[in-house]
Amino acid sequence: MTETDRLRVAVIIGSTRVDRFGPTPARWITSVADQRGDIETDLIDLAEADLPYVLPGDDQDAELPAAVSALAPRIAAADAYIVVTPVYNRGYPASLKNAVDWFFYEWGAKPVGFVSYGGISGGLNAVEQLRTVFNELHATTIRNTISFADFPDKFDGQGLPTDTEGAETAAKDFLDQLSWWAYTLREGRAKRPYVS
Repeated sequence: MTETDRLRVAVIIGSTRVDRFGPTPARWITSVADQRGDIETDLIDLAEADLPYVLPGDDQDAELPAAVSALAPRIAAADAYIVVTPVYNRGYPASLKNAVDWFFYEWGAKPVGFVSYGGISGGLNAVEQLRTVFNELHATTIRNTISFADFPDKFDGQGLPTDTEGAETAAKDFLDQLSWWAYTLREGRAKRPYVS
C-alpha cells in the first residue's frame, strides 16, 4: 500500500477538563490504528487547540482566529474521524461541540467513529447525541462504537485495556468498519463532488 492510499484518520480528544481521562483511550486507539497498514493518524487534543468559544457572525469575510486557522487544515485533511468523548450530565462536552461548530464543510461526506467512556452507560448517551450533530454536518457515523463503562477499572497503569482480548477484537471490528466507509466515501468524493 502506498502512502497516498493510506487513510488519514484524525483522533479527537473531546474533553478539556482538568484531570480528564480522555487521553488514555485516545492514545490506545491511536496506537492500535497505527499498527494497521491502511491508516495514519493525527491525534488532535482540543485542550491544546485552544479554540475560542465565541463564534463569528454572518460576515463571510471575517478573519478566522489563529487557533481555528491552525486546526482547519488538519480537520480538512482527514478521511475519517475518531471522536473520543466522555459523558457529562447525559451529554457530551461543550469543548467538543465548540470544535465541531467551528467547521462545516470539512466534516462532509466523511465517516465518524466514537470511543466513549463513562459510568454505567459507558458514555453512550453522548454518542447518541453526537450522531445527530454529525448527521447535520453531512458526516456518516459508523454503527460500531467502542465504549468503556466504569472506565477507571478498564485500563491498567500503562494505559492499556485490562480486557486485552475483548478490546482488541472491538478495535479491529471498529477500525475495519471505519476504514470501509472512509475508502468508499473518499472514492465517491473523488468521482463527484459532494453536494451539501
